[in-house]
Amino acid sequence: MMQDASKGGVGGIYVKKVVQSPDVNKNTSWFQYPGVWITYILLIFISWLLILSVLRCDAGTAWTIVNLGHFAVTYRFFHWKKGTPFAEDQGDYAKLTWWEQVDNGRQHTRNRKFLIVVPVLLYLVASHTTDYKNPVLILNTIAVFWLVIAKFPNMHKVRLFGINSDYDT
Repeated sequence: MMQDASKGGVGGIYVKKVVQSPDVNKNTSWFQYPGVWITYILLIFISWLLILSVLRCDAGTAWTIVNLGHFAVTYRFFHWKKGTPFAEDQGDYAKLTWWEQVDNGRQHTRNRKFLIVVPVLLYLVASHTTDYKNPVLILNTIAVFWLVIAKFPNMHKVRLFGINSDYDT
């Protein structure tokens, strides 16, 4: 016999609905908004078009520049810079990178999977359009490995050799 918890039935079974806590971190909550993934992909594609038209280079070179630019920007802001620009968090996230803050640190979420797939797809497109030729293949490979390894669950809150660490090593 199941009774509603509001009726306070004695001896009955109470059913409590578990609601996932919302991401209250303003630094990462924007990534939950509808359309963010599409906007992210469009920004990458528009960057490619701009590089293609401004530099008047071939498609493979433009994709390589976009891939390396994406690597530099996302590594800096997702995996290096720590804390938030908001004072309301009172330093709760001061020692965490954006990647460590996203989805409250939970691993294997849809957002995290998306952010792992994007650099891999960029790598594949850049490598294919340059016909897998060196030295751009080496640069693209280093960039994708660097970003993907930084996103591994085993690397959560890990600072290799104490680099970018808040603690003495």
